[in-house]
Amino acid sequence: MKQPLPPLNPLKAFESAARLLSLTAAAEDLNVSQVAVSRQVKVLEDYLGVALFKRLHRGIELTDEGKELFDGIESAFQDIADAARKVSRRGRRDILSIQSYTTFSQRWLIPRLADFHKRFEATEVRISSSLKPVDFETQNIDAAIRSGFGDWPELHAEKLVDIELIPVCSPEFLENHQISKPEDLQGVTLLHSLARNHDWEGWFNSKKIAFDNHKGIRFDYSSSAYEAASMGMGVALAVKVFVEGMIEKGQLVSPFPESYKPGESYYLVWSNKASPSDALLKFLKWIREAMER
Repeated sequence: MKQPLPPLNPLKAFESAARLLSLTAAAEDLNVSQVAVSRQVKVLEDYLGVALFKRLHRGIELTDEGKELFDGIESAFQDIADAARKVSRRGRRDILSIQSYTTFSQRWLIPRLADFHKRFEATEVRISSSLKPVDFETQNIDAAIRSGFGDWPELHAEKLVDIELIPVCSPEFLENHQISKPEDLQGVTLLHSLARNHDWEGWFNSKKIAFDNHKGIRFDYSSSAYEAASMGMGVALAVKVFVEGMIEKGQLVSPFPESYKPGESYYLVWSNKASPSDALLKFLKWIREAMER
């Protein structure tokens, strides 16, 4: 059988008095009167049947039994405080860890995060970027932005927006090159994203135009291809929602505004083994509203 614990309130009074070696300081520490501390210590001494302090003229001093008890409970009280701090939500911000594609983060999410933090001040969103799918079993990630068809049996997937692709280039590039029909793109420099390596092939196939996938300049991320296009290096095939701001500012133009839909969408996903937190549901609601705007 487990040994019964000593009464906890007297034990806490003793711990404070032993740590501070003062009944007066312990009273201030516990926000009670000195008489109350003395009474609680006496209760513990009666329970244990030993004296825990030597009462001196100008203070107190631990007896041998008091030292032994204090050595045993000091770390235990700290362990209790640490455990309580880990689970307590008092005064703590909700931390939401989201993994996203680099281009999604740079071109859409990060520019709008200030609005989320303004609306939900108690929630802190931490963004990490990777092309690899999240391993929710081993990574400390709450949710991820993922593109595809939503058919991931191990994930709960909330659709955010369909992927629409449009060719884009700088206004100067369009002025200096004869681009009036889709076939004209066969004769200009195409800018590819290794993160979306088959987009151009799909676009040309949708137009029933022959395509050489080996020509052009390749970049690790779509955002780099968009920047190169704005600098006049060629034509990039962009996810429409990522370049609308650049088009509005005149940094990019689209020679063929009609979009190509490869059938994929962006999703917010999390493990289907875990229930979404309140912070994650707020984030989902916010991102959908922002997508609609």
